[in-house]
Amino acid sequence: MNSVIPIIPIAATNAIDIQALVQPDRVHKRVYTDPAIFELEMDRVFGQAWLYVGHESQVPNVGDYFTTRLGREPVVMVRHTDGAVNVLYNRCPHKGAKIVPDGSGSAGKFLRCLYHGWTFKCDGSLLSVPLRSGYEDTALDLKSGSHSVRKVARVASHRGFVFASLSEDGPALADFLGGVATSLDNFCDRAPDGEVEVAGGVQRVIQRNNWKIFFENLHDTIHAVATHESSWRAAKEEFEAMPSGTPKPFEVVIVDGNGEPLEFWENLELKGYDNGHGFMEGIFVPPTDPVSLAYVAALEASQGAQRADEILRVNRHNTIVYPSCSPHTSFQQIRVIRPLSVDRTLVEIFSFRLKGAPEATFQRTLKYTNIVNSPSSNVMPDDLEAYNRVQEGLASDGGDWVSMHRAAGRDQPLPGGRASNGNSEMPSRNMFAAWASYMGAQAGSAE
Repeated sequence: MNSVIPIIPIAATNAIDIQALVQPDRVHKRVYTDPAIFELEMDRVFGQAWLYVGHESQVPNVGDYFTTRLGREPVVMVRHTDGAVNVLYNRCPHKGAKIVPDGSGSAGKFLRCLYHGWTFKCDGSLLSVPLRSGYEDTALDLKSGSHSVRKVARVASHRGFVFASLSEDGPALADFLGGVATSLDNFCDRAPDGEVEVAGGVQRVIQRNNWKIFFENLHDTIHAVATHESSWRAAKEEFEAMPSGTPKPFEVVIVDGNGEPLEFWENLELKGYDNGHGFMEGIFVPPTDPVSLAYVAALEASQGAQRADEILRVNRHNTIVYPSCSPHTSFQQIRVIRPLSVDRTLVEIFSFRLKGAPEATFQRTLKYTNIVNSPSSNVMPDDLEAYNRVQEGLASDGGDWVSMHRAAGRDQPLPGGRASNGNSEMPSRNMFAAWASYMGAQAGSAE
């Protein structure tokens, strides 16, 4: 019999309460709708986990900076004179003003607060203070380091992808990523020169839903046929109207793929790893058009035919690096998830260039982003409508629990995680097991 769980203030929330909200095959609607739970997430999930900050290519030169948020905290990623990439709280230690404005740019060889002109090295250390004599014989000690810009507790990178944690404690980045690090590796390995760079700007969309709903959808293979019917059916009809023998255009391939029958999705492989990460098998057959063949030739020329084949055989669709981002290795983009409130989520979409690849390859990446994942695409609006309907439905009195029963008990163990076929809700169960652990409870076996 379903029970109604009362709203509990944050101060009274404890592990027993969280335990009651997350069960092995279902979760209570409060995890998506209760503002108190959201505030607790900002502290316990986003205040502890390694979060994606950005890519080193976004700050190529000394003084280059990129601002973002880690949970509630405004931060700035900046390159120092020694070449290191630092992540600092975007706050002047004098009056508290943001050191740099939101966005990206170059501060030169030092950071300067616009309010009173205090300056800092690009590692955050205090450089100079106007009217220093005014602080003589006062309690303010400018030599102690206490008035430097504070660094985020921990910063590390993997293949140029920069992560940070607001917590002094916790696993190293490599241990946190576990098996999902192979997706980031393949992301870079696909570049003939072995490196990638952010290019083409950023697209942003504010979704009217809880951040966890977006993550769950990334590996929900069963929704594609129903949710995206209008776009995949239109793409199929467009192709059928073309002259017989016409090669299927790339634009059609990446849209009508959502129209594959349920049996196709059921046969895909899903993998989930500790800490909530995972990936789903790719859904597109490697194309053989001139753009694709030119790219493969460039990769083979750089890496050799055997190594190029090994790289391209790693065929993955959406990867989840929980709880902050989703890389797409085949089409070189990352979607970054930034929760704003219990029912609002900012998603930022960054495209990457494969260094050493033909320019047409990058243009294809942009085309994929614009057609599939941009706010004005033919596909994303379907998802946005579904997310919002879920959020609004959960706020109703129509029921208390969200089912995650599909294929429960059928997962197969693998080192550091578990695997299942494509019809399973294992990824959602896996993410909520991690969520419950961060929040101070155990969700039971994620299998």
